Amino acid sequence: MTTWRIAVGSTRRPKLNAVSEALLGFGPLLGEEITLTTCGYEVASGVNHTPLSRDELMRGARQRAEAVAKLVYSLREEAEYFVGLEGGLDVVPENGRHRVFLESWAYVSDGRHGHFGCSGSVEVPEALVEAVLLRGKELAVAVDELAGTEGVRDGQGAWGWLTRNHITRQESFRRAVVAAFAPFYNRERYRASTAARA
Repeated sequence: MTTWRIAVGSTRRPKLNAVSEALLGFGPLLGEEITLTTCGYEVASGVNHTPLSRDELMRGARQRAEAVAKLVYSLREEAEYFVGLEGGLDVVPENGRHRVFLESWAYVSDGRHGHFGCSGSVEVPEALVEAVLLRGKELAVAVDELAGTEGVRDGQGAWGWLTRNHITRQESFRRAVVAAFAPFYNRERYRASTAARA
């Protein structure tokens, strides 16, 4: 039995749990004789604390994966995959106004190739939009204030608060990780797509 390390660019429990839970589902598709272990590392995203566009979310996820790869190599450690996770807001023009959505993004790299995955979106209420976009509050702080709680980021997250825990922060990142890993655990489908375009 071979052990593969999955290096994650975060030490926050919901993110690490999301990766571990995703791996339980599709891990056997990466190889039947492989055991997967998740290791978290604190790295910077290189973007705003609360990203405010899809571009910034994707950039933050990718930069976290690249930063964790660089850190792992500098520590003379090894990993098979590097995972960056980023959550924040996406502002979308629609019918003459702007709608704001909460999204969670993942970027997964094997050191040579990388792929993105997204959780989907949930629309953000106006009070939260005003707190974050107009008053410049960090998303987690704004949710804590509106919900009358503390530490929402390390628990249900804004996702859980908005969906009454039908989708938590951890679940949103799990979905993003499953999607980002798809080209690795479903290689034959992605190879077939590339060959068909050639």
